[in-house]
Amino acid sequence: MIHYDLKKIKAFVFDVDGVLSSSKIPLATDGEPMRTVNIKDGYALQLAVKKGFEIGIITGGYSEAVRIRYERLGIRHIYMRSSIKLNEYKDFLLRAGLKDEEVIYCGDDMPDYEVMKRAGLPVAPADAAPEIKRLAKYISPVNGGEGVARDVIEQTMKARELWMTDEAFGW
Repeated sequence: MIHYDLKKIKAFVFDVDGVLSSSKIPLATDGEPMRTVNIKDGYALQLAVKKGFEIGIITGGYSEAVRIRYERLGIRHIYMRSSIKLNEYKDFLLRAGLKDEEVIYCGDDMPDYEVMKRAGLPVAPADAAPEIKRLAKYISPVNGGEGVARDVIEQTMKARELWMTDEAFGW
């Protein structure tokens, strides 16, 4: 259970590799990473968008499949090829009109470190790097790619009485 005033939360920002997808990624014959996605994460993400939450994706990687997947879920803030994630995080806050304390940021490895120090509620998957887990105010009981987004979105929406409403029963 998350120990944070979830009623403050207006946005979720996620890393991709090791958070929304598994940290074990098969490679195509051309060397392109083939990411997995969790369907329950996808359901929670699209519902959060419908309920008015801002969602951001910040990843160091680049994949057209990633962009298409998250755009189809209604996510407008997708940052790829991010070498310094703090820069994109600041841009996200500015564009969405948010403060740090209104944001859950979920990361799993060292490129997420500086953003996690700033976000109101830094979250790590169960299999995150030790340095990231030490920064996290909440460690999800699931590994990256296995429902971390669903976990934090569901808890937040339940705290705000937005889970299991009419919109919850469709896509």
